[in-house]
Amino acid sequence: MSTVLLSGKTLAKTIQQKAHDEAQDLATDGPRPTLAVVVATDDGSTHWYVRSIERAAEKAGINCRVVDLGQGASGRALAAVLKDLSADLSVNGIILQTPLPPGVQTDELVGHIAPEKDIDGANPLSLGRLAVGQPAFAPATARAVIEILDHFDIPLAGRNVVVIGRSAVVGKPLSLLLLERDAAVTICHSRSGPLEKYTKTADVVVVAAGRTGLLIGDHVSSAATVIDVGTNVLPDGSLVGDVDAASVRGVAAALTPVPGGVGSVTTSLLLLHTTEAARKQSRDLALEAAG
Repeated sequence: MSTVLLSGKTLAKTIQQKAHDEAQDLATDGPRPTLAVVVATDDGSTHWYVRSIERAAEKAGINCRVVDLGQGASGRALAAVLKDLSADLSVNGIILQTPLPPGVQTDELVGHIAPEKDIDGANPLSLGRLAVGQPAFAPATARAVIEILDHFDIPLAGRNVVVIGRSAVVGKPLSLLLLERDAAVTICHSRSGPLEKYTKTADVVVVAAGRTGLLIGDHVSSAATVIDVGTNVLPDGSLVGDVDAASVRGVAAALTPVPGGVGSVTTSLLLLHTTEAARKQSRDLALEAAG
């Protein structure tokens, strides 16, 4: 059978245009939306990614302020920067980029990002609000999965969806978003046993475990839609996902490519979240001034 490739590129452009239009509208009455990206590493791939965010932000009419503290930054210095950015009225969205310096724990820092500026859903408060249905930004990658499924008209209500991976960045928040859409969700992890026990009968399989070739063709049915969230860099510098695409193609009904799938949509959503945050903050400030 022929497997349909679910490219995220067209969807990403649509979201980028939406962010651009919103940024332009906001700029007519006030300053352009501003995204702050905090970096503390010399990792080449991280800096490449941050530059790609800068370029995308510029095209969308969004200011991108990169705060690079260097690989020797302390947790205290990072916390101070995040607190300052959270209090800065000119900043609408904040991202703490990983990896961080050795000994510095991400979990201890993301709590310093104001929830209203937490555009990548890193603060535990954001995940908690998401869990109880209160307004919050979901991690952009988790939302990107939902956006792709919607874009290609893949139904979720009443469908069996298996999520492989339980991280707070993708697996857990994605499961919450899927539950909101009335899907029957199963989360698999390292101790779940043979994957095919769960995935073989799944309508949708989302793989976000960070392990190259984790899901193979024998694990899925001919009716399955497979969403590959993985981004693994091979020794030759090429990028592959968590799915063994060669064996899944020709078996599954549909598959997202890597690159060109979920990742391309994620960056666009970070920009859209920034404009959404800017809109809400502008509205809140206007209400305070009026009251």
